[in-house]
Amino acid sequence: MAIINFGGVDENVVTREEFPLEKAREVLKDEVIAVIGYGVQGPGQSLNLRDNGFNVIVGQRPGKTYEKAVADGWVPGETLFGIEEACEKATIIQVLLSDAAQIECWPMIKKHLKPGKALYFSHGFAITYSDRTHIVPPADVDVILIAPKGSGTSLRRMFLQGRGLNSSYAIYQDATGKAWDRVIALGIGVGSGYLFETTFKKEVYSDLTGERGTLMGAIQGLLLAQYETLREHGHEPSEAFNETVEELTQSLMPLFGENGMDWMYANCSTTAQRGALDWMGPFHDAVKPVFEKLYNEVACGNEAQRSIDSNSQPDYRDKLNEELRQLRESEMWRAGAVVRKLRPENN
Repeated sequence: MAIINFGGVDENVVTREEFPLEKAREVLKDEVIAVIGYGVQGPGQSLNLRDNGFNVIVGQRPGKTYEKAVADGWVPGETLFGIEEACEKATIIQVLLSDAAQIECWPMIKKHLKPGKALYFSHGFAITYSDRTHIVPPADVDVILIAPKGSGTSLRRMFLQGRGLNSSYAIYQDATGKAWDRVIALGIGVGSGYLFETTFKKEVYSDLTGERGTLMGAIQGLLLAQYETLREHGHEPSEAFNETVEELTQSLMPLFGENGMDWMYANCSTTAQRGALDWMGPFHDAVKPVFEKLYNEVACGNEAQRSIDSNSQPDYRDKLNEELRQLRESEMWRAGAVVRKLRPENN
């Protein structure tokens, strides 16, 4: 483990050079890893583990997702089982179900947590909000976390490209004395670029804030506000979308992703530099109170409870699909669908 300085703050980081794949395989050579759930994170993590040479099986309920697992090469009765049977066979149980499904399935998972097993999460939700989820692991199992900083799709795509997606790691409970080796080996096995230390609570607080903030909620709100302003002042949909979304995602984000925002500022026109520097402050001052309110709602558990209440409703999926339909059919994203088709690589 290395101590890396991030902007003046020292943090614990583990790289693939320090903890190579061969070492990870050695640590987990006698383990049976059961990936429970084949939805968002399940495919990427299980397929990466399989391709990296680990003994991994999948536990999934019957349905479309089960059929997807079969299509991905998991064999019923050999590497693909029902949730309870997979938990029984495993020494490491990776709970990658949705937060609501974790609550529902916890009783059947818990009864297979024999002493010495490891319980693995990719989100701190269940443990941090245990007073609401009622997920309380027994004291004689390791409880660990690997949280890739991106979607399961990105994790798999970057793995196939020979790259890695950065992940956080945490140990909530070390019952065996092997929790650190186990969690780092699993982090390497699922395809992490490097691993940085956190806690279950910090992971879920930052994750819920990020999802609702710059990763999804805030960015959609910001894009829509600019798009609407341009449209209301007479700009056509193609121009409004290109200036709001296309230039950001196709030109600028790759640049500041590679080199930082400071580099991008230094390599754009002087007019753009001046305007960006002048307006950065007002935007910061306008949205900082919203982020403070958001973080407080996460920290007090209100966001968790809203998620549990909403996602547990029998008609949740129908309501979600309707909200997503409205988003998809909004003018901005209908314009986006046309713009994407016009990109050179699509012609």
